[in-house]
Amino acid sequence: MAAPPAEKKCEEGEDWIATFADAMTLLMAFFVMMLTFAEFDMPAYEEAVSAMKDNIGGRDEPSTTQQLKLDAEDIVFEMQADQVMSVSQDKKGVVIELTSGAFFKPGSAELRKAAIPVLEKMAQTLDAPKYLFYNIEVEGHTDDDPISTERFPSNWELAAVRASSVVRFMVSQKMDSIRFRVLSFADTQPKVPNRDEAGQPIKENQATNRRINIRLSPMSLDDRARYSKKASLKSMLKDVGHTDKMEKDTGNSSLVQPGEPEQPPAEKTH
Repeated sequence: MAAPPAEKKCEEGEDWIATFADAMTLLMAFFVMMLTFAEFDMPAYEEAVSAMKDNIGGRDEPSTTQQLKLDAEDIVFEMQADQVMSVSQDKKGVVIELTSGAFFKPGSAELRKAAIPVLEKMAQTLDAPKYLFYNIEVEGHTDDDPISTERFPSNWELAAVRASSVVRFMVSQKMDSIRFRVLSFADTQPKVPNRDEAGQPIKENQATNRRINIRLSPMSLDDRARYSKKASLKSMLKDVGHTDKMEKDTGNSSLVQPGEPEQPPAEKTH
């Protein structure tokens, strides 16, 4: 019997290439998607990984962001602060909301003494190793009543300094300042209407709108690299005793001394 043409053998032997190419294309698309999540949407990436773990292993383990939310809720419960604090999660991460009236004196950015233990506990939690790769944005919000004092010409300054006071306290608790960002929204993002249809202030709503939002979101890959580089440099300087030498030369180990926030002058209530 005559052997089949050599050309036909060659064609049959290369059929697998089409299937292999399709598989490689799908794998490439999958890894591109994972990289996109990791770079621009870390919470979504964590949710996707958590879902895959559940489907493959049958385990119901929370993602790091979900665990952070649970730990923040434990702070609220432990400190019995549910009337002045709330914890939620959005597509970017975790949001801890603080009622300004409970944390600051009226018309000022001075932290109340009762707020210190809550912020100390929060700093301890956020400085845990598993949460070091989270950025922290602290937003200041006010109501729409105008303020005009020497220190706070408008609500923009009041909101900014209140948010800064929270950050300064956190940094005084040995948290790394590179993780923080301060934002002021003044009265531009109210949760509820400040006034009724007749233009009269709604006091309960205004109290709700005076708040500090602490937003916790996973760092991008670039942010993680910068943070790791800075942490490695600090560790290296400490190992060679450079830090001790600087302290002896300057006679001061820190430019900012920890303690209670700056005492503002007496001002109009707000």
